Amino acid sequence: MARYKLILAYDGTHFQGFQRQGKTRTVQLELETALRKLGWQGNTLLSAGRTDTGVHASGQVAAADLDWVHGTEALTYALNMNLPDDVAVIRAEEAGADFHPRFDAVERGYRYRIYQAKMRDPLRERFAWRLWPEVSVECLNQCAKQLLGTHDFAAFGNPPKAGGSTLRHVYSAEWSAHEDELSFEVHGNAFLYHMVRRMVNAQVMVGQSRLSLTDFIQSVQNAEPLPPGLAPAQGLVLLEVRYASNRQEAVRLMKTLL
Repeated sequence: MARYKLILAYDGTHFQGFQRQGKTRTVQLELETALRKLGWQGNTLLSAGRTDTGVHASGQVAAADLDWVHGTEALTYALNMNLPDDVAVIRAEEAGADFHPRFDAVERGYRYRIYQAKMRDPLRERFAWRLWPEVSVECLNQCAKQLLGTHDFAAFGNPPKAGGSTLRHVYSAEWSAHEDELSFEVHGNAFLYHMVRRMVNAQVMVGQSRLSLTDFIQSVQNAEPLPPGLAPAQGLVLLEVRYASNRQEAVRLMKTLL
């Protein structure tokens, strides 16, 4: 028996999120079904975190204990043979017996895509938010730089458990532009539920003069409530989850953020 770390990619369009919800179609349900066909006897696999309905991933991480003697490359192929077309195992690795995809993570990265156009484009709207009127990348980056560092992000999301901490540390946050497309990439130690989508929506509101930069800054620095609203799910991709080289390093890194 060994614990395997599985790096996943999926198109979230037709999934009701990552986390298993009975018989509802989720990424976790599909992956557990595929694992059982290979002899997996577990009750639930471990994951780095949940993604919402419609959110995509290129670097989600899960882990499962499995009796498998054919190597990690064969495991990757075997799982993909049993998975639907909209989810795939990119890579399988053997991990330590105590590896936990969520609690051992020291960094997560997300990307949010926008395209600016008056008319919809069916070939892009599956993976991006169509936005109009336009906003400037310079204005958005004025907002993004306010997100850096450790803050109480209560205005931007909810903790995984009721009463949990809403303190999070953002390592980097930046917008880039290419032709009519905007891309927001943000990396942090962890994220609250809906945090990235609310970040994007609030920054766009500033860019469209529906929220002042001063009010946005107050929400970041003092956790003052924001106007309601979330950026649409389809623009968001979980890019990667990064881990320390060992548990001791992970603990040390997390303590530096407290």
